[in-house]
Amino acid sequence: MAAHRKPRQRSLGGNTARTAATIALAGAATATAFDGTGHAEPPLSPAQVKAKVDKLYQEAEVATEKYDGAKEKAAQTQQRLNVLRDEAARRTDRLNSAREALGSAAAAQYRNGGIDPSVQLLLSSDPGRYLDDAAFAERLDGRQAAAVKRVRTQLREIEQLRGAARVELASLKSRQAELSRQKRTITEKLGEARQLLAGLTWSERAALGVDGRASRDAARDLGPVPLAVSTAMAPGPRAAAALAYAYSKLGSPYVWGATGPDAFDCSGLVQAAYRSAGISLPRTTYAQIGAGRRVSRAELLPGDLVFFYSGVSHVGIYVGNGQMIHAPNPSAPVRLAPIDLMPFAGATRVV
Repeated sequence: MAAHRKPRQRSLGGNTARTAATIALAGAATATAFDGTGHAEPPLSPAQVKAKVDKLYQEAEVATEKYDGAKEKAAQTQQRLNVLRDEAARRTDRLNSAREALGSAAAAQYRNGGIDPSVQLLLSSDPGRYLDDAAFAERLDGRQAAAVKRVRTQLREIEQLRGAARVELASLKSRQAELSRQKRTITEKLGEARQLLAGLTWSERAALGVDGRASRDAARDLGPVPLAVSTAMAPGPRAAAALAYAYSKLGSPYVWGATGPDAFDCSGLVQAAYRSAGISLPRTTYAQIGAGRRVSRAELLPGDLVFFYSGVSHVGIYVGNGQMIHAPNPSAPVRLAPIDLMPFAGATRVV
């Protein structure tokens, strides 16, 4: 009778172990899914998109004002540098003429049997050091000494001009680096805002007012102030002229860094409006708020400049009835809007 063998038990190895590991991993993955980790963040709601876009626009506007200020200072620095270079060039021409005159006199003396040290001055690669040589000074007659003194003075003045030019050049390079930094910041902020807005439907953008509709509706609710009424209430003819200019630019696009005549940023519109009235205002909101007499909100008259946010990064021109004309941001053109649209920071009257 054949012996019966006891069945051999299989170890948890090979395929069985791999199967168990797979089940364990699947269980872990299921648990991860249930506790919410590993999932993409839920999309922002339209209201959240608007809040984020508004913040990006404000940050871009802060950078725009810094860009405008750096651009203005860079232009002023470049102008000073050009003046210094021109003056140094003129004085160098006069210096060369003086050296040639000394050289001619020296050559005449050489022909008469004398060796005048002015010949060495003419040929010297370092005339400043040569002119300071005591031995040289002792060998000059009175007229030549006076001429050399003038040349020495000219050399020193030219070196001072060149030193000042080097300082201005270093400042200019610093301003240009600041321009590049602020330009990158603006471009990044506006690019992020465009991407967020691109995820909204047209109706969502319209409902949230990111196409400018909401503020226009609010202006209509307040009752738009006609130009004739606004200018009649202005404190003077120059303020009236600035208002007329601002009204004429309604609908113009917002472009950061622009001062007209076809596009504007907020401080660029204010500057252009008062420039048309014969008044020169600084370029940035930070400087414009100090350009006139500060007035309270209760004292506002058409033509006054109204400023917003704690950093004074936005400005508009008050037109009356709680409204202003301003260049808001890339989502909307120059328009009428309530001054309650943003946190009020102060006002100034420039005329």
